[in-house]
Amino acid sequence: MLLKIIRYIKGYIRIRITGYSTERFLNACSHKGVVLWGLTPVNRAYEMNIQAKGFRQLKPIIRKTGTKVVIVGRFGLPFFLHKYRKRKLFFAGAVLFVALVFLMSRYIWNIDIRGNLSYTDETLLRFLASTQVTNGMPVAEVDCARIVKDIRKEYNDIIWVSASIKGTRLIIQVKENEDSLPAMDAVNQETEEPTDDASQAMDIVADQDCTITRIVPRKGIPMVKEGQEVKAGDILVSGQVPVLDDAGTVIAYQYHKADADIEGRTSMEYQDEIGLTYEVKEYASVEKIEYTLKIGDYYLRFGSIQNSYDTWEMYGSQKQLCIGENFYLPVICDRRIAKPYQASEKKYSKKELQRILSSSFQRYCKDLDKKGVEIIENNVKIYTGPKKAEAKGRLSVLMPIGTLAQSQLLDVPVIEEQDETGE
Repeated sequence: MLLKIIRYIKGYIRIRITGYSTERFLNACSHKGVVLWGLTPVNRAYEMNIQAKGFRQLKPIIRKTGTKVVIVGRFGLPFFLHKYRKRKLFFAGAVLFVALVFLMSRYIWNIDIRGNLSYTDETLLRFLASTQVTNGMPVAEVDCARIVKDIRKEYNDIIWVSASIKGTRLIIQVKENEDSLPAMDAVNQETEEPTDDASQAMDIVADQDCTITRIVPRKGIPMVKEGQEVKAGDILVSGQVPVLDDAGTVIAYQYHKADADIEGRTSMEYQDEIGLTYEVKEYASVEKIEYTLKIGDYYLRFGSIQNSYDTWEMYGSQKQLCIGENFYLPVICDRRIAKPYQASEKKYSKKELQRILSSSFQRYCKDLDKKGVEIIENNVKIYTGPKKAEAKGRLSVLMPIGTLAQSQLLDVPVIEEQDETGE
């Protein structure tokens, strides 16, 4: 690639060699150090590329070998400048363009956010704007460390952030906490040992009514047994571990963040419905198109989507001018299309209703499975009414139970000491 650029800057000529001694011509060029490349046979002749400087050395070689040289084409920057030497405005525009590109390279014109699932790009961009991080800000004023710190501080469920600048692009990568329950494991790892700080005590409480089927405590005191029915809010594992004396009396408590694997059996209601009819759209062949060219804060519109259609849909696309992969410029082209259509109503068949509701229920079951929920009994049925069809019923499931909650501190019993006389 670099060699091609150098040859273009120096300029080169495409020549065609004819005659009975073309091999002698090639050998003589090699002996004289004349560089040739791109050699191809063409109709009992040969075509090749040669530097403009080397072309001036061919005269004695041509005379000696009795060959004939014809110029096929001239390529490169020197020939381009010579061809357009009288077009001063063209070169002035080219210089101005290069200057503008250099000036624009000192600003951020695109903020690319990656890895976000719970938060949309618009939400994060609004937050960044509130911290004065926007398109059009100078690259020198971008503090990547501060951006990372601000995002981590504002969004607790974003556990990792990185910010970097490439060209005129600010790339922000985030990683969210994908756990459905609070990050119990991470919290527990913070304090592996018991502590005397009562504010650190946390219990695991039931987050719904259920029957406990399995409990494996790792920290804390289990307050329920397998087979026991519990209500939402009941303490399953206490983070307050009593310290007993030789007589079995509680003299103090050690405080933990409770940790356990708990599974319970419970029931869940399921309901989904769908109308008996659906809309079919028949699009017309005519459409209205509008283009908008945005340069900074200035707009230039071509065409219009304004129309007298009774019903229509609008489609839009946007593209920002980019040189290479990361060199964005503040030039954006919008395209909007208004397409008219006529709507008609059709009715689902009974089989189509069953297929749609069944597919929706299967997706729901797959989502439960991803969350560690096991379905052990399915009582969901499909009913068809005069206006809608619905799938409803109850599911018996085995699922993880429990969430962390601050402990309600227990009082340590006060033991009154008796004197030696027993009074």
